[in-house]
Amino acid sequence: MKFFVRAFVTLIAVLATFYFVLLVPFSFILPAEWPHWIPLLGSFISAVAAGRYVWKHSASVSKGLVSCVVMGALITGAVGFSAGFFGPIVFAAGGNQGPLLGIFITGPLGFLLGAMGGAGYWLLRGRKAAAAGGVRGV
Repeated sequence: MKFFVRAFVTLIAVLATFYFVLLVPFSFILPAEWPHWIPLLGSFISAVAAGRYVWKHSASVSKGLVSCVVMGALITGAVGFSAGFFGPIVFAAGGNQGPLLGIFITGPLGFLLGAMGGAGYWLLRGRKAAAAGGVRGV
């Protein structure tokens, strides 16, 4: 995968993870009187871990079904979440429920569609490899 595509996908995954972890778990778990740096630190650590995972696993094309499904789900889910979360903020700034679109609709749908796309990619690549005389990896 080319460097700029890897960098773009990693950036999207980092941003989506940071804001998702900041908004969903920490807004429901921690009381309001706790210091504000705790959710930021937890979100930052989660975002760095997700970014490292995406950067490392997008360096080479893996042959396994699980790897294709996980990468497709993470990449498409992050893009769907980011589009659904930031899109309403940019295009309809007055709407107070706009980011919920990314959290509850486009993020999970992107995750599911990416998982199906990853499985389809693996099946298609396996057929091409079998037609070329190669071996399909599991």
